[in-house]
Amino acid sequence: MSVSIHPAAFISPSAMIDPTAMVAEGAHIGAGVSIGPWCTVGPDVEIAEGAKLISHVVVDGHTSIGAGAELYPFCTVGMAPQDLKYKGEPTRCVIGARTQIREHCSIHRGTATGHGVTHVGEDCLLMAVVHVAHDCSIGDRVVIANNVVMGGHCQIGDFAVIGGSAALHQFVRIGRGAMVGGVSGVEADVIPFGLVIGNRARLKSLNLIGLKRRGAARADMHVLRQAVRGLFWAPGAFAGRLAEVKERFAGHPLVDEVLAFVEHGSKRGLIRALRRGAADLDDDV
Repeated sequence: MSVSIHPAAFISPSAMIDPTAMVAEGAHIGAGVSIGPWCTVGPDVEIAEGAKLISHVVVDGHTSIGAGAELYPFCTVGMAPQDLKYKGEPTRCVIGARTQIREHCSIHRGTATGHGVTHVGEDCLLMAVVHVAHDCSIGDRVVIANNVVMGGHCQIGDFAVIGGSAALHQFVRIGRGAMVGGVSGVEADVIPFGLVIGNRARLKSLNLIGLKRRGAARADMHVLRQAVRGLFWAPGAFAGRLAEVKERFAGHPLVDEVLAFVEHGSKRGLIRALRRGAADLDDDV
């Protein structure tokens, strides 16, 4: 059997394409790319050097797959969004270098009424059956566990970890280094370095393990802990707590990142704190 490659497609001589794969006119396949059995590559797809489509993968739309990325069986990338307003506009999907997209994941391209692009960063791991909706933006080195679903326009910062079967409401923001517990429903924004859990997720503490793994100094974690305690667990109205934290801790890099996130503006508001969660901030770091 001969491979089904349209003659107008650009295929690097070093690419390896299974005879059962289909590569459409206009596709651009880089050096050392491996396209396995029964994969389908659309006409506006670019696949960078060393990427692997293991088998039964569909990549469509104006989609870019980064160097060294790995796409596992039955995942779909760049398909049309599940948005009734979408009328076939040439929106985009971008997958970063070395990112792994495991079995049965679905990642949809953006919409003209949104950002126009769905973006997954570099060195991410999307475990099986993750759904990334239109116009989502995922940072670098993000880990998303099995069966996580997210609505459109979600933003997830670098190094975040999303636990299995969590559900993220559309327009939710997850800050850098935050962690979402498994089977949590996230209806509002999670501050950088925050740890949220629950059927309707609530802020429990800081993701101290993540901070330690990325080399945060003990003294910096103590300052961040004091600031977050003051912001979410001190008495009084939130506006007053925010002003006090800014006065006491402004200028500290980790605290400034949290404050900038809080003051950026949000369509969903901030995740509320568990009352008993303040006790977790007393743990030794």
